[in-house]
Amino acid sequence: MSSGHHHRPTLKQQNKAFKSKHATKSSIREAAKGKIARASPKSTSSHKSVSQSKLNRRNHAKQIQAQRRQSVVDGKRFFSGVDGTPRTVAVIPLTPDEKASARKTVAAIARALDMDDQDIPEEGLWRMSAQRFKTSLQFWILPYRKLYSSLDAAKVSDYVIFSLSPNVEVDKWGDTLLRTLQSQGLPDTLSIVPSSSSSIIKSLLSFMQYFYPDQSRVYDLTTGGEMITVARKLCEGTPGGVKWRDSRNWILGEETSFSEDGELKVTGYVKGSVPFSANRLVHLPGYGDFQVSKVVAAPIPTSSRKGMDIDPASTHSVLAEPVDSDADSLVSSNEPDDMANEQTWPTEEDMASAPALGNGQDTSIPDVPVKTTKRKRIPKGWSKYQASWIIDSDSEDDEGDDGMKSEEDDDEEFEDDTPVIQEDEHDGTAMDTATNEEDDELPDMDEEEMETWRNSRKTRESEEQEDAEFPDEMDTPKDLPARERFARFRGLRSFRTSPWDPYESLPRDYARIFQFEDFKRTERRAFDRDDEQSVQPGTRVTVHIKNVPSTFPISSTTPTTLFGLLIHEHKVSVLNFTVQRNTEYTGIVRSKDPLILCVGPRRLSVNPVYSQNPNNTKKPANNVYKFERFLRHGGAVGTIYGPVTFGSGRLPCTLLRESSTEGDVEAPELVGSGTFLNCDTTRIVAKRVVLTGHPFKVHKRTATVRWMFFNSDDIAYFKPIQLHTKYGKVGHIKESLGTHGYYKAHFDGPINQMDTICMSLYKRMFPRWATVWGSERKSVANGNGEDVMMEE
Repeated sequence: MSSGHHHRPTLKQQNKAFKSKHATKSSIREAAKGKIARASPKSTSSHKSVSQSKLNRRNHAKQIQAQRRQSVVDGKRFFSGVDGTPRTVAVIPLTPDEKASARKTVAAIARALDMDDQDIPEEGLWRMSAQRFKTSLQFWILPYRKLYSSLDAAKVSDYVIFSLSPNVEVDKWGDTLLRTLQSQGLPDTLSIVPSSSSSIIKSLLSFMQYFYPDQSRVYDLTTGGEMITVARKLCEGTPGGVKWRDSRNWILGEETSFSEDGELKVTGYVKGSVPFSANRLVHLPGYGDFQVSKVVAAPIPTSSRKGMDIDPASTHSVLAEPVDSDADSLVSSNEPDDMANEQTWPTEEDMASAPALGNGQDTSIPDVPVKTTKRKRIPKGWSKYQASWIIDSDSEDDEGDDGMKSEEDDDEEFEDDTPVIQEDEHDGTAMDTATNEEDDELPDMDEEEMETWRNSRKTRESEEQEDAEFPDEMDTPKDLPARERFARFRGLRSFRTSPWDPYESLPRDYARIFQFEDFKRTERRAFDRDDEQSVQPGTRVTVHIKNVPSTFPISSTTPTTLFGLLIHEHKVSVLNFTVQRNTEYTGIVRSKDPLILCVGPRRLSVNPVYSQNPNNTKKPANNVYKFERFLRHGGAVGTIYGPVTFGSGRLPCTLLRESSTEGDVEAPELVGSGTFLNCDTTRIVAKRVVLTGHPFKVHKRTATVRWMFFNSDDIAYFKPIQLHTKYGKVGHIKESLGTHGYYKAHFDGPINQMDTICMSLYKRMFPRWATVWGSERKSVANGNGEDVMMEE
C-alpha cells in the first residue's frame, strides 16, 4: 500500500503568536470580565503625578541649596567681628628645624597683616585681631615632639597648619603624628615651608598629599603675597567640620585657675554645633569626668563709643546651673547584690538527713590539712610524668611491687648530681625543680641566666609564627587529665548556628556594667536631647567644675581643653571597636597587651581582647565570634570594659603603644586605627582550642586515633563532641581502646593516613577594665584609683 507524500515538519509555516497588547479595548474589557487592576503605589503613569514628582524634586533641591547657603552664612556670622568668636588655628611643626618653628610661622602671618609679632610666645595661645578682615584668630603654638598636645589641639581647632622644613626631613615621629591625626580626623589643613624653591615645594606637596589628598599647594613662608593668601583663607573661609564632633561641644581654656572654694574655673568660648549643658558631665583629658557647678558669662572687655571702658565683671551673670533632677551623676558602675542571685533552700529530705545537734557529734567544719613537702630522688633525665610512677615506701626495709628498693639501699645506683623533685602530699602533684637533659649540656649558669635562656627559646615571634601555621592547636597535657585542663571549654556542633546563652556563667564583675535595651535608640535620643540649662555656641563663659584634684596642672604653655559629654557617657559597658592594623608597624600585638586607646575626647589605658571581624554585615545567629590571639593584618574587633561612647560608625578609634625607650612618653608607636562599633554586651568572644590526634590504623571510614588523649576517662568525657579532619571529614568517637588514650572513630568518608584528627573546644573570653590614661590613672570603674581587671 503506497503512502502519500508528506513534507518534513520543519518546513511547515509557523505564524507569529497573537500579542494581547495590540488587542482592542473591547476585547480587553471582555477578557477582564469586570475586574479592575489595582494601581501600584509606586506607579507614576499619569501625567499629573509625573509633573508633581518633578516639582517635588525641584523643591527638594532648592531646600538643600538654601540650607547650604544658610550654613555658610551662619558660619561666617559665627566668627564675624574683631571681638567675636575667634577661629582657632593649631600650628604644628613636623621637624626640629628652628627656621620652621611654629612661632616663626605665626610671626610671618602676623607681619603679612601688619601686626606686631613681638609678643608672640614660643608655646601656648596667642590671639590676633585681623582688622583687615574684621575677624580674629586664636593660634595654639605647639613645640616639636609634643604628640598628645598636638592631638588635643587638632580636636578643638578650626584649622591646622603644618610647618615643614626645606633642609630637615620629617622623621619617624612626624610620620607617626601625621598618621595618628589622619586616623583621628582633621579639619581643614595648610602646609607652610620657609623656601621658595619650586623643587622643594613640589616634593613636600607630594609628601603631604600622601596623607591628605585634598591639599592643593604648599605655601612659601618667605613670600609676603602667599602669607596674605594664607591669612585670607584663615579669616574668610568657612571651617570644615569633623564628622565625629559635629554633635558635640568643647571649650578651649584661655584662662584656668582654682577658685577659693576649690573649684576649677575654665574660661573660653563654647564651640561646636550643640549647646553646652550644665546638667551633663565634662571630660578633662588625662583626668576623667567631672560635674559642673555653674556656667558664668565672661564677655571680653570692650570700649564704648565715648571711649570709656566697660568692666565685664559688673555684667557677669550665671547662665546655667545643673538641676538636681536632671543632672548626671558620677556613678559609673553598679554594685552587685549577692542576695539577688539564685538561692538554694534545703528540702525536707535534706533537713531530715542532717545530723541532729546536741548528740555529742562534732558538726564543725574540719580544717584544711596543712601541705607538707616530700623530697624524692629520681634518676637523671627523668621527666615529671616518669617521676610520678616512683612508689613511696613508708619503711626503709620494704620493697615495692615493681622491684625498686628503698632510697638508702639504692644511693649507689644514682649519680651524685641526681635531680630532685618536690612532691606535695596533699594533692599528689609533683613540682619539678629538676633540670632537663638539654640544661645539663649547657655551661655552668646561675638561676637567673638559666631562666633567661629558657624564656628566650620561645619568643613572641615564634609564638605568633606557630599560631599562624597551626592556628589554635594545643597539645594535650600528659600529667594532667584533659577533662580537668579543659573543664571550662565546651563543644559546638556549628560555630555559627549552635545556641549559646549570653547570660550563662557570667563572672561577678559582669553585674557591674550597664546594658542598653536598644543602643541605637538610646544613641538617637542622646543626640536629639534638648536642655533648658544650656549655653549657645559662640558665648564666652567661665565653667566652674567640682571635685577636680588639686594636682591638676595649670600652665600658660599648655591650655586646658574641656569636652562636653552626652547623657549616659559616664556609665561603664562593653565597648566594641574595629581595628585595622597599621601597615608600617612591625611589632607583635597579642590580646590583652597594654595599649592606649584614643576614642573621641578620651584616652584610655586598655588591654583589648581581639576577635574576628566578619566581612559581611549580617550578624551570626548565635552572636559568637572567634577569639584572636594576635592582631594581624586584615582587621579585627577589639573589646574592652570602658565608658559608654555614642557615635557608632563615625567615631574614630586609634591604638597607640608606648615607646620601648624609657622616658620617651611623647613618642608612641601607632598600632592601628578603626571606628567605634557598638556597646553590645551579648557579643560572645569564644576562644577556640583544637586538640589533634594521629590516625594510627585506618580501615575505610574507621580509624584508630592516638595522641589526642592519654587515658580512657578523658575519651569518655569528650565522646559526645564531634570530630573533624584537616581534609574536611566529619565523625564521632565510637569507643575507647585500652587505657593509653587510643580510641576508634567513624567518619563520613574514607580517611587518609596523612590526615590529622581534630576536636574543637570553645570557651568564652571576657575583656578587662579600662583606666584613664594620663597623669592620674583613675579607674573608670571606681574612683579610688584601683585597676580592676577581669579574669578569664
